[in-house]
Amino acid sequence: MSFAIARNLAKKNKALRPAQNLLPANDTPSASETGQHSLLRFITCGSVDDGKSTLIGRVLYEAGAVFDDQLSALDSDSRKFGTQGAAPDFALLVDGLSAEREQGITIDVAYRYFATDRRSFIVADTPGHEQYTRNMATGASTADLAIILIDARKGLLPQTRRHSFIVSLVGVRHVVVAINKMDLVGYDEAVFEQIAADYRAAVQNLGFASIRFIPVSARDGENVMRPSTLMPWYDGPALLPYLESVAIAPSAPRDEGFVLPVQWVNRPDLDFRGYAGTPVTGRARVGDPVVALPSGRTSRIARLIGAAGEASQIAAGQAATVTLEDDIDISRGDVIAAAGSTLPVSRGLKARLLWTGERAMLEGGQFLVKLATQSANATVEALHHSIDIEGFQPLPAQSLRMNGIGLVTLRLDRPLVSLPYARSHELGGFILIDRISNETVAFGFVEPGEGEARQAVGEGGALARAQRGVLRIVGRKGTPDRRAWLAAVSWRVLSTAGLFVAAFALTANVPVSLALAFGDILLRPGLRALHMRLWRKVPTGTLQDGAGI
Repeated sequence: MSFAIARNLAKKNKALRPAQNLLPANDTPSASETGQHSLLRFITCGSVDDGKSTLIGRVLYEAGAVFDDQLSALDSDSRKFGTQGAAPDFALLVDGLSAEREQGITIDVAYRYFATDRRSFIVADTPGHEQYTRNMATGASTADLAIILIDARKGLLPQTRRHSFIVSLVGVRHVVVAINKMDLVGYDEAVFEQIAADYRAAVQNLGFASIRFIPVSARDGENVMRPSTLMPWYDGPALLPYLESVAIAPSAPRDEGFVLPVQWVNRPDLDFRGYAGTPVTGRARVGDPVVALPSGRTSRIARLIGAAGEASQIAAGQAATVTLEDDIDISRGDVIAAAGSTLPVSRGLKARLLWTGERAMLEGGQFLVKLATQSANATVEALHHSIDIEGFQPLPAQSLRMNGIGLVTLRLDRPLVSLPYARSHELGGFILIDRISNETVAFGFVEPGEGEARQAVGEGGALARAQRGVLRIVGRKGTPDRRAWLAAVSWRVLSTAGLFVAAFALTANVPVSLALAFGDILLRPGLRALHMRLWRKVPTGTLQDGAGI
């Protein structure tokens, strides 16, 4: 019985695709083909049981990327793990973990590669379960387009909204909304139109460049490879032809100049010191003036060594080793940039966080931040708000729980080079790591600083230092430090005013009363500092993280 089903599937597969037109994913294309193919990276996301894995399995099958031996294995697996009775369960082509097959859900991100005669594809099938939202965000971080599935019977669910927000957060601007399981609602056009209208209203402020709605039945293959005869009211393209033709315009690059985060200092002997890494923007040539950040020391490029040896120039994306004319203290995590660069160097980051830790995030929490090749200790200085998934509106919050999204300010123990995520994914995206468990607890996306004291190399140095000095004393607006400073100032003013009134009532002498009041202002901080110093008995070592363990 199993071989008969496999044979029938294979015959149907061959009938659906001419061999000369479609290219299986694990065949090696010729040089001419790869030269003509464009590459599309896309993900599938949505809520649990919306049919994401089934859709991807069906797309692979319809595209001719499944071989006869895989069909035989699919038949055997479908009888053991499948949810479609005697019919093949195409989700098993993607869900490979035993736990995924036993539970019928996707847990980890599954990547598949296939190609047609028009385009090559890398697809990431991501989990819909709320517990594995971190895996979905990982898959979305490299995607050009997102297929968001919606069960036609259920409509928009909270996880559908959450995934849509995360997709927009990581910079995906093209969305296909596949309204699945249309067969279970009788291929009703009204259901399709209502869900499409609800989704448009829900994501109108997320900044998507294009949204395409396609009604499908992933299980039966309706509207996957070709337009379905069961939905004559839909006059748009089927899913796979649309993916072959959709144009993903690259975002206009900003001229940030040459920027190279140093990944490794290559020091094989006394005569060679090179700084290895991959430039994230710009182009560099031998002899170009450069600056090392955050130190601000300048030099010129002496040599450029690429994969093929000595090179006269390198560009963004080309791994290389750079040597400089001068000996400068540069280590992993520093940044080599074009001279005159205005890259901000700051001890503070304002960022959106997708919190993935099981324990809630609170103000004052301390973590390790990793941004490009840089790392620093970070303290959550302020949680400005969280995001309501239903309406994507900011809400006051005291903490961020698992899968929560919020806006925070981080205070760092060393200056880092960063850019807003919208300008640079490499210098704008980071992770937070719990310093005790070594668990990744958040994905971060740098926001443009509002009122932050940032030092731009080559301009505004004195003013920036003065601003940072003031902020260290009074704290930033809306932070606990600023509130504590305001409380202390208000109490000091009231105390001094009360002392002046009391002294004037007793002496009727304005100069004496003013002298006593100003004496109170000057003496009280000094006496308090002396008092705290005398009574502070805690050894310094116990204040350090991990001391005494």
